[in-house]
Amino acid sequence: MDLSEQELEKYDRHFLIDGFSEVQQKKLRKAKMLVIGAGGLGSPVLLYLAAAGAGTIGIVENDQVALSNLPRQILFSHRDVGLSKADLAGSVILEKNPDCHVLLYRQRWNEYDAEKIASDFDMIIDCTDNFQSRLLSDKTSRKLDIPFIYGAVYQMEGQVSVFNYRNSRSYADFLSRQEMSSEDSRQGILGPAAGVVGNLQAAEAIKIITGIGEVLAGKMLFFSLRYNRFQLLNL
Repeated sequence: MDLSEQELEKYDRHFLIDGFSEVQQKKLRKAKMLVIGAGGLGSPVLLYLAAAGAGTIGIVENDQVALSNLPRQILFSHRDVGLSKADLAGSVILEKNPDCHVLLYRQRWNEYDAEKIASDFDMIIDCTDNFQSRLLSDKTSRKLDIPFIYGAVYQMEGQVSVFNYRNSRSYADFLSRQEMSSEDSRQGILGPAAGVVGNLQAAEAIKIITGIGEVLAGKMLFFSLRYNRFQLLNL
């Protein structure tokens, strides 16, 4: 189906990008993207995917908004404290893009349901904050042969990569046991650092769907806002 006049007007700045045409926008409209977590990373991911014209977005999230979430979880405001993150995120997405089909999974990302949920999607974008969830995303993406877009943030630093994309390495290959044993669920995080990671994850998702640009497969992008450094490493 051709793009409507409203879509042509809405996404006209996309069409000024080299290599981006109505074909790419149609691919975004057909895309099905599964986002695990609607917190500090999930907020910018969801906002930018919806704004870009993603056709279907799934959200796996079972938590409620806490006051301490607000500095980095930009989907939410003070009036949302105590309410379901999944429900709120779905409402915001539809305000941003009424044409988007939103699927809410108000539950934990778990071994029992992961493959069943993800089987309807083109990719997994993991926006969680723990190794167990990321390893499950990695395992599920390998089983289903769909990409896994990884992001992590710590204090004023972050990293982003794409695993299991066209025979690229898996997250399990990259991760060391030492890293898993050193995990601390209460980490300091500067809000803009989470925003940078989430925006980069959204960009990778868009590049994968549209075929534009170089995907971070087999590579890891590290950054430090404290020292204004970005570094791209081969895995």
